[in-house]
Order: sequence, then C-alpha cells, then structure tokens
Amino acid sequence: MSDTILEFSGRITGPKLDQYLRFSVLLYLTVYSLDGILVFGLLFVCTCAYFKKVPRLKTWLLSEKKGVWGVFYKAAVIGTRLHAAVAIACVVMAFYVLFIK
Repeated sequence: MSDTILEFSGRITGPKLDQYLRFSVLLYLTVYSLDGILVFGLLFVCTCAYFKKVPRLKTWLLSEKKGVWGVFYKAAVIGTRLHAAVAIACVVMAFYVLFIK
C-alpha cells in the first residue's frame, strides 16, 4: 500500500511514478512544441473574441487595456478585427492536427 501513496517528503513511488513521468513528458512536449504554442494562441484569441460578445464577460475581463488583464483585451481586438484570418488559421490548424500530425 505504501508504494502507491504520495509520501510526506513529496516523492512519488511505485506505479504512480510511471504515470507521473508519462504525464509530465507529454505536457512538456505539448507546451514546448511550435504547433502546441500555435494551437494555444489560436484558442486564446478565439476565446477572448467570444468574451467580447458576452456583456458580462466583457465588463469583467476586457475592461482593462493595460497590464496583465490587457492581454485579454488585445487578444479580443485581434480576434474581432482579423476574424476571417483567424477562422482560416483555425481550419488550417485543425486539418494539420487531425491529418498530418
């Protein structure tokens, strides 16, 4: 039983270690690959553009135009002004992820 429990010192032992290592390697490869960053960026821009259309979310997230919260505002502006280019990029990325990768 002790081989599957997270020890007090913070070390993972037994079969849980294999799961943890597989998950961390998968997360590392997804976040630090170019296509993973592009997918994240496209999803972020699309989500912020959607937030701009919802009145409550617009006042909550998109009220600041500078600083950390300004990133949401700037992504929303990019998503709404370049909606055709963002939509084409989403379709191309979906084709790449589904059929080429």
